[in-house]
Amino acid sequence: MDALELLINRRSASRLAEPAPEGEALQNILQAGMRAPDHGGLQPWRFFLIEGEGRARFSLLLEEAAKAKGLDEKAIEKSRASPFRAPLIIAVVAHCSDHPKVPHWEQLCSAGCAVMAMQMAAQAQGFNGIWRSGPWTGDQAVRAAFQCREQDQIVGFLYLGTPQLKAATSISVPDITPFVQRF
Repeated sequence: MDALELLINRRSASRLAEPAPEGEALQNILQAGMRAPDHGGLQPWRFFLIEGEGRARFSLLLEEAAKAKGLDEKAIEKSRASPFRAPLIIAVVAHCSDHPKVPHWEQLCSAGCAVMAMQMAAQAQGFNGIWRSGPWTGDQAVRAAFQCREQDQIVGFLYLGTPQLKAATSISVPDITPFVQRF
């Protein structure tokens, strides 16, 4: 797939199944994340692969966090089930440093760019995914599980796998007019 076509027609896929990217395909995805814009060469990200038995451990973590928050049984079940929406999840943590020239917000953006690059690399290889965030990115138990320090932030969970629904063949191009101004 042509790079420009890939970017212009990007779509998230929420219905994902086996196979997940592995081997060279997974290495390509992780390498794409490592090439995100990175002022100061700080590499302000950490990638945690959640697959196989790791999904069961993540499920238990989210279930316990939901119970600790006092959520109802429906929300607890949703939390418990969420790691099984895809065969591979990459948790991305903005691993931020105090730096005189690279502010915290810029490091967060860089980690976010890493997520986007990884999703595009997955799609370029015939896989797809969806970038999810939600309340668990700020939950203290979840943050601790992903080794977050005070200054770190979970920027999201990239769910990856093989899309189960075909992408629309004719995707409407959004009108950019309301979003673009000349300075």
